Amino acid sequence: MLVLTRKIGESIRVGDDIEVKVISVDGDQIKIGIDAPKSVDIHREEIFQLIQEENKRASKFNENALHLLSGK
Repeated sequence: MLVLTRKIGESIRVGDDIEVKVISVDGDQIKIGIDAPKSVDIHREEIFQLIQEENKRASKFNENALHLLSGK
């Protein structure tokens, strides 16, 4: 993991087209802004994990559903 120190108003670049900028710091909360192409999905970690779990559940083979769809 790369760890960088930035001040308010400073930013870092990820690749050629993603900028992460420190907007404000208030106690233990840091507000950041992310400028990225619309094709790049950006999620908070906890939301990303929920999406991953839901995708796993949705992709599991359900034999009962297959029988219902086949009419057997």
